[in-house]
Amino acid sequence: MKAAALVLFLVLALAVKTASAHHAFAAEFDAKKPVKLKGTVTKMEWINPHAWIHIDVKKPDGTVDEWMIEAGTPNTLLRRGFTKDSLKAGTEVLVDGYQSKDGSLRANGRDITLPNGQTLFLGSSTPDAPYSDKK
Repeated sequence: MKAAALVLFLVLALAVKTASAHHAFAAEFDAKKPVKLKGTVTKMEWINPHAWIHIDVKKPDGTVDEWMIEAGTPNTLLRRGFTKDSLKAGTEVLVDGYQSKDGSLRANGRDITLPNGQTLFLGSSTPDAPYSDKK
């Protein structure tokens, strides 16, 4: 009986720790700082709790900014039509999202438009993220 209680306690403690590690949109990103980025995918990271899309954005002066775009979970992206082949390095994309509060070159992605014109929803289901699934 004590062993079962200990196992239950450990499972619950791990669940609470995992849930508390997940951040809210408003903790890192600014809904009042929308960004629209046209760039070239350099890498896509299919990791939990959020996938990351890395893009190079060419500025008018010819220099390049390296942006990191936070997306939903890999499982969520798969359900929305993404595959691991959807965003290969070299793919030109248009990303709509919200810049990080600290002004770094990170954004929470809302939508991504692929070269064929298909637009996929990137955002998480976080309740405080603007334009969640119910666009």
